Amino acid sequence: MNSLCFPHPALDAFIPHTSPGHFNGFAPRRPNFFHVRASSSISKEIENPPHVTKFGLESQNSSTCPLPSIEFAKRVVLVRHGQSTWNEEGRIQGSSDFSVLTAKGEAQAETSKQMLLTDSFDVCFSSPLIRSKRTAEIIWDARSEGIIPEYDLREIDLYSFQGLLKHEGKAKFGEAYRQWQKDPANFIIDGHYPVRELWARAINCWNKILSHKGKSVLVVAHNAVNQALVATAVGLGTNYFRVLLQSNCGVSVLDFTPRPDGGSPYICLNRLNQTPNSPIAAGSSGGRKTCKRIILVCHGATESNDEVVLSKSGDQAMNMLGVIQSQKTAELLLDLKVSSIIFSPQRASVDTAITISKVQEAADCLGADCIPRYVEMKQTQELQDGHLLQKSCKDTADAGRDNGSSDGVLAELWDQAEKAWNSLLTDLSDESEPEQNVVVVGNPRVLVALIGHCLKLSMECMDSFQLDAGGISLIDFPDGPTGRGIIRCINYTAHLGRWSIPVTTPSVDDENF
Repeated sequence: MNSLCFPHPALDAFIPHTSPGHFNGFAPRRPNFFHVRASSSISKEIENPPHVTKFGLESQNSSTCPLPSIEFAKRVVLVRHGQSTWNEEGRIQGSSDFSVLTAKGEAQAETSKQMLLTDSFDVCFSSPLIRSKRTAEIIWDARSEGIIPEYDLREIDLYSFQGLLKHEGKAKFGEAYRQWQKDPANFIIDGHYPVRELWARAINCWNKILSHKGKSVLVVAHNAVNQALVATAVGLGTNYFRVLLQSNCGVSVLDFTPRPDGGSPYICLNRLNQTPNSPIAAGSSGGRKTCKRIILVCHGATESNDEVVLSKSGDQAMNMLGVIQSQKTAELLLDLKVSSIIFSPQRASVDTAITISKVQEAADCLGADCIPRYVEMKQTQELQDGHLLQKSCKDTADAGRDNGSSDGVLAELWDQAEKAWNSLLTDLSDESEPEQNVVVVGNPRVLVALIGHCLKLSMECMDSFQLDAGGISLIDFPDGPTGRGIIRCINYTAHLGRWSIPVTTPSVDDENF
């Protein structure tokens, strides 16, 4: 498929343009509880930014550009570079190439290398900028294939902003700097719309990445461009810039599945921002202090995590692996003082919530702080999913085929999750508690619906996210619960240690995927 014909921004004279090369393949794992059917689209005309998603928000454009069709399943792993000297100094980097990795940045890249050590990548694409190129070299290490430099993977072009300290940008550009902070999708400088240009570039990158014959692809780039890659893959417009965070050396994983009749592939975001360091302790989102948070926790593994079996056999307790996962999750959350835990009536959710509560209330004994913690516990039917799954299974069995009842059950779940989400925001609005960390424990399907409501998507988004047993997703509200939710991570599992689902290594079921 040909690349989109967008005019490129002015190129930095000191960065050479290099052409991609070629290498080869592996099969990613499909989520075992959703049928992925989402497609991707983006505006063709950067003069009108795509303030829309394929999930049903209002469109400013009718023209879209699908991703290229693929012949076999692909997994793409995105990594942001490690901390750079200009990150440390607080300078606006953009696509300039004057900063290098700090000692901390090199160490972060080494940690990411260990996270991905056993993964059999076929090819690595990298931004040609020094900070990303060096990160890619550390992670790629002794693999025999060469790294492919891709110029479109450079960081967002910020023109006259580049090289300025943030306070200098504010002083020199005034209103333009405020627009960059408050309304980046419409931010204009030196006659350019940087975020719109970035989204166009992301589509060009996907055309090249998905056209490559490799099945397992590593991409090492930057904060803004990785945000754009994730967003354009799942069909989100430029107004989602700064909503899907990318920390230094954070890892995001996307699975692409071919359609039987061709066309844009099915897409699932397997992980967002799996970071070398815990995402829990950080107290800011995009440089802004946040005191209100929702932490979504998938209950630990049960005797069978196959949702079809679960729907037939009823509620299940956690197995030994699930108990270990819930304990490790509780230990990770010691970095936060949890205000309340809201949980589903299902046994696995109840037991996970109790484990988190017990560890929180023993925090003073465990060395987290010297003040005993009290955690409010609240069980709610709005997070219940089991009876809907049972109903779906029974309806399908009675009909002998899929008669549309599955969509009806999902619609019921979606509406129920909306009520749960609104209730969470109400709880978070308690002004008597300036700092609130609300933990929500439930079934992966319900938690995906909550993420969808946070992002103001439609029900079809439930096919585009994966959550695993023991996984954590974190939503910050730097502007309070009436403001926009910022997704710090989705399906974070690094805390589970050797019991975690590896970042990219295929499971035993992948041959049947």
